[in-house]
Amino acid sequence: MDAENSRALAARIKDWSRELGFSAVQIAGPELPGAEENLAAWLSAGYHGELDYMARHGTKRAHPRELLPGTRAVIVVRLDYRPDATDAEANLRDSSRAYVSRYALGRDYHKVLRSRLQKLADRLAAEVGPGGYRAFVDSAPVMEVELASRAGLGWRGKHTLLLDRNAGSWFFLGEIFTDLPLPADQTVTDHCGTCRACLDACPTGAILAPYRLDARRCISYLTIELKGSIPESLRPLVGNRIYGCDDCQLCCPWNRYAPLTIERGFAPRNGLDQATLVELFSWSESVFVARHAGSAIRRIGHERWLRNIAVALGNAPTSPEVIAALEARRDDDSELVREHVRWALTRHG
Repeated sequence: MDAENSRALAARIKDWSRELGFSAVQIAGPELPGAEENLAAWLSAGYHGELDYMARHGTKRAHPRELLPGTRAVIVVRLDYRPDATDAEANLRDSSRAYVSRYALGRDYHKVLRSRLQKLADRLAAEVGPGGYRAFVDSAPVMEVELASRAGLGWRGKHTLLLDRNAGSWFFLGEIFTDLPLPADQTVTDHCGTCRACLDACPTGAILAPYRLDARRCISYLTIELKGSIPESLRPLVGNRIYGCDDCQLCCPWNRYAPLTIERGFAPRNGLDQATLVELFSWSESVFVARHAGSAIRRIGHERWLRNIAVALGNAPTSPEVIAALEARRDDDSELVREHVRWALTRHG
């Protein structure tokens, strides 16, 4: 394929992507110079906590051709997810409510994005014939932000998320690795300047310095990835956040310009954008499973769901309803839940 045909195919890929509903698409080359060294330093500092898979697949993350031999280009797509939901900051201020990260209020993005990416890969195969195409959505050791920044979809913000001048950071990323010689797009410059809003806003101080995150202190890690007890010293800082945390995005000046998603699947389900802690703590396991069918939240399981809400109830204003909810689970079957309930009850005297 000569250069002219490669450019023409890249343009068609972008047209197809827009037809499929992606918010933006760009192309990166497979080389990520400096990425392996940066990742190795982060891992050696232990910032990944229990995310063992980060260490297991370290070199593959930094070298796309190790993941899919023959890779010559990476198609990177963006799908906006900012939902039309109850005001996030107002929800955070009302400590009787549960705060769920905006990305998890609706349908599991893995399902939405993977299906659409596969359609794009199938369209590509139909156009140029069979070859090496593989789609990824958080399903393999892929350095998404690094590839997206190389593709020119934005720049890495100081909170380590990708930022775009027009979309902020309220979007998902997905990739198609291909052996086609597609031309790489131009990168964009960093526009964070001297701003440190995200560093100052992080409730647990997890953003240690610009572009350096200690996952072990991150509320998203604590409420989603951590399988055991949440460290006692961090529990009061979790506030009412029961699944994930958006503070570093809510304060970011670039997110003032982020559009609302047009993807109806990302609209809030089960009133999760305004539910109370007491209400959600009463859910049985069967209710939890049924209500979170097709949701990213379901993967943490009912036990960790209760663990997280127990911590939030410990941080809520004392009331008969809060005490009664905690007392109802004092003898829960799970020791993990019982431990966090005891802590919460102690907080209420």
